[in-house]
Amino acid sequence: MKDNQGNLGGGVAVLRDITANKAAEREIRALNQNLKARVIERTAELKASNKELEAFTYSLSHDLRAPIRHISGFTKILMEKFCSSLPAEAQRHLQTIEQAAGRMGQMVDEMLKLARLGRQALEFEVTNVDLLVADVIALLRPEIEGRQVQWKIEDLPAIECDRILIRQVFQNLIGNALKYSRPRSPAIIEIGQVEKDGEKVIFVKDNGVGFDTKYSDKLFGVFQRLHVAEEFEGNGIGLATVERIIKKHAGRVWAEAETDRGATFYFTLGGAKHSEPESTAAAAGASR
Repeated sequence: MKDNQGNLGGGVAVLRDITANKAAEREIRALNQNLKARVIERTAELKASNKELEAFTYSLSHDLRAPIRHISGFTKILMEKFCSSLPAEAQRHLQTIEQAAGRMGQMVDEMLKLARLGRQALEFEVTNVDLLVADVIALLRPEIEGRQVQWKIEDLPAIECDRILIRQVFQNLIGNALKYSRPRSPAIIEIGQVEKDGEKVIFVKDNGVGFDTKYSDKLFGVFQRLHVAEEFEGNGIGLATVERIIKKHAGRVWAEAETDRGATFYFTLGGAKHSEPESTAAAAGASR
C-alpha cells in the first residue's frame, strides 16, 4: 500500500482456506477412477453376455433344431408307412406330436429372430407408411378370405425409420388385430395416427375379443399369452418382437383394451422424422 506521494507504507495479505476444495478435488478424482473401473467392468460383463447370447443362439440353431427335425421326420414316417395298421387313437396321437414339433420349430425360429434383433443395426430411410401398410395387408390376405373385414385406414406420413423392421411391427400388429377379431362379423380394423401430449402416435385398433388390462404387463413378454392356444394360435413372441423393434427406434409401445370390446395398440418412433404424405410420397416410393 502506498501513500499519495507513492511511498510504500504497508501491504495486505489475503489468506483463504482451500482445505474443502482440495478434499472435493480428491473426491472427484476418486469418483472418476471408480467410474472408469465400473465402465471397464460393465464392458467386460456385456462382452461376456454377448458371448453367452451367441452360444445360446447357436444352441437354438443347431442343438434344438436337430431333435425337432428327428421327431417330426420319424412321426411322418410312422404316419406314411404304418397309418393303415394303426388304430385311430394312435393316429391322433401322432398328429398331435407332429403339430407340437412344428410349433416348437416355429418358436425356435422366432427366438432366433428376437435374439438377432439385439445385434442388428438400424438402417434408416424415408419410408412411405401408406405403402407399407398396403403391402402388409396384401401379405395377410389369406387371413381375410371368407371373412367380412372393414378397413378404416387414415393417410399416414412418411417416416424416417428402418423400413424392414417397421414392416414387421405392422405385420405383427395387424395380424393380431385380424386374429383376435375373428369372432366378429364384420371385423373392423382401424389404422391411423393421433397426437398425444404433443407427440405423434401411430395406432392399430380392432373390435375383437380384447383383454383384461390388469394383465397388460404380460403383453410384451416372451412366451406370455393372454388367450389359450385352443382359442387363438400363437407362440407369444410377436409382441415381444414389436417392443424390441420400437425400443431400438427410441420409441415406446403400449395398449388399451377391454374384455370383449377390442384393443388398440399405440407406438411412437422416438426421434423419427415425420413428413406429410403429399410432400414425400415420391421420395418415399423411390426409396423402396
